[in-house]
Amino acid sequence: MSYSIQSYLLQHSQALQTSLGLQLSTARIEIQCLLQAALRVNRAYLYAHAEQVLDEIQTNTYRAMLEQRMQGVPIAYILGKREFFGLEFKVTSATLIPRPDTELLVEQALLRIPLLHACAVLDLGTGSGAIALSIAHARPQAHVLAVDASAVALEVARDNKDSLGLGNVSMLLSDWFSALAGKTFDVIVSNPPYVRSRDVHLQRGDVRFEPITALAAGEDGLSDIRTIGSLAMQFLVPGGCLLLEHGYDQAAQVREILNASGFRAVFTERDLAGIERVTGGYA
Repeated sequence: MSYSIQSYLLQHSQALQTSLGLQLSTARIEIQCLLQAALRVNRAYLYAHAEQVLDEIQTNTYRAMLEQRMQGVPIAYILGKREFFGLEFKVTSATLIPRPDTELLVEQALLRIPLLHACAVLDLGTGSGAIALSIAHARPQAHVLAVDASAVALEVARDNKDSLGLGNVSMLLSDWFSALAGKTFDVIVSNPPYVRSRDVHLQRGDVRFEPITALAAGEDGLSDIRTIGSLAMQFLVPGGCLLLEHGYDQAAQVREILNASGFRAVFTERDLAGIERVTGGYA
């Protein structure tokens, strides 16, 4: 049986709130997103046509997506896209879902990349390419190299590059710096895995569906950050900057890692919630 847009919004917002423990406002937004995808309309259309009854095809499409969401599948994977830094990115289960917290990493990189001059930038572990492509979009004179150890993830990043029409980005299969011998960069950025391998949060929420190799990094969550910190200096030009996203309670340890690796003027920046989120240093 089919119902109206308004009926689905009322009934299923509450059902989704109960099922996943979401705020009602969040659940309502997610139901709106599913209805928009099923009807192929924008949000304004939902308000203007609240009494419209979905046809059979629309109903089946919507209910199939709703069932996935009720089971906990992230809405970004259901819709196949996520907005980040004002751009829309394709995402799949082969990549992490871009999150607002990571926009701080992009902002800090842009502060160190000139607007009108050439600059070589490296994004380590690019996943969907959200970080690299956001930087490339904001700094057209920069050349960004995006690397990942996952060939499947790089295909997603390439699709995003093509859809955004960015010509100042290259993609390369590389396990961190393994394929970068002889290359140097002005800025290196990374949102590496930094969750502790036994963290209970790996079994909760959206992260249950995301690739574990892009999330967990050893007993203390810092094994990949140690690897990057120990090797990055040789891939930076003198005065070049390394910027790393990390967990809410890891800033002091990351600063220690960078100091021990010879970085100068090591610093940490806080996100909008006041959490120490990005740490960096200079070669």
